[in-house]
Amino acid sequence: MNPQENLKALGLSLPNVSTPGGSYLSVNVRANIAYIAIQFPIYNEEYRYQGQLGKEISTKDGVKAMELCALNVLAQINQKVGLDKLEGLNHIDIYFRSFGNWDDSPLVANGASELFVKVLDEKGQHTRAIFGVEKLPRNFSVGLTASFTLNT
Repeated sequence: MNPQENLKALGLSLPNVSTPGGSYLSVNVRANIAYIAIQFPIYNEEYRYQGQLGKEISTKDGVKAMELCALNVLAQINQKVGLDKLEGLNHIDIYFRSFGNWDDSPLVANGASELFVKVLDEKGQHTRAIFGVEKLPRNFSVGLTASFTLNT
């Protein structure tokens, strides 16, 4: 199956791409590597999952927030390059805001990791890093950056 078919089989569709909130590119291609700027849980310009994990946002909703960030990454790369042009996902960086002793960041991160594999099959396998941060723009609970190798 191809990524578009996988999305359809999962009952998912790519959201509209959001525009950068500053002076930068959403997708920057250098040679055969595409770098995706941080994506937040935004669905067609609607901000979702705002607050801290473990306070306003449950772990279960954190997983959904990361899935939405991953869909936004895929939407960005699809618009700029095309999902059919991907050799594979290289690495993702996950950012999260949490409250108190909440410590389920690997579970939340899996929301993005597992979605990438479901949509891209073996091309979705990747390395990752997870960072707890004090603040994210617009009070978002999570954010996600990624890099892809492109077919030449």
